[in-house]
Amino acid sequence: MSDYFPPPPPEQPQPEHPAPVGASPPSPWAAPAAPPGKQRTGLIVTLAVGGGLVVAGAMVALVYSLMDSVSDSIALPPERSDAPYSEPYDEKPYEEEPSYEEPVEPVAPGPAAEGDVTITKCTRDSLIGWPHADLRIVNRSGSPAAYIVSITFVNADGAVVSDGVATTEEVAPGASVKVRAQGSGEVAAGTRCKIAEVDRHAL
Repeated sequence: MSDYFPPPPPEQPQPEHPAPVGASPPSPWAAPAAPPGKQRTGLIVTLAVGGGLVVAGAMVALVYSLMDSVSDSIALPPERSDAPYSEPYDEKPYEEEPSYEEPVEPVAPGPAAEGDVTITKCTRDSLIGWPHADLRIVNRSGSPAAYIVSITFVNADGAVVSDGVATTEEVAPGASVKVRAQGSGEVAAGTRCKIAEVDRHAL
């Protein structure tokens, strides 16, 4: 068996595509034309990359506008100032509120009010043992007056065991009235009556 192989057939010339009518002949220095398939693939890639860049730019602009609006809506606290404090212009100066005190009733002129009162009777009730004092009041002042007389009841040792109050209406100057100061609570026999305070109010 022989190792001889027949020679390969010679290369056949490829048919050249005729140039379109009216087109200028190709330059010998121009790059060879790319196959149609490669041109279409490059155009698709270019369009895809450009569209992606446009979409990415739109997203960045949208996010930036949202962040800007949110930062505007958040109120920042005022910065601390080292300037000295000054009062507002509209603030009114402090005015002390007037005090409302009860008017003091005038005291009738004349001698001391204690001298207008005399204890005419100091006794103890025989049934319930409560003490009372009968008083005579003479208005020695020069104007009408009303009286409030406080009486204390003391035992043999001088300790206060009860008290009472007698009041009058208007007493004319020089006139006299009789009133009673009633004590409360049972006291022992021999309890005494003492004038504690006399208020004379001019009318």
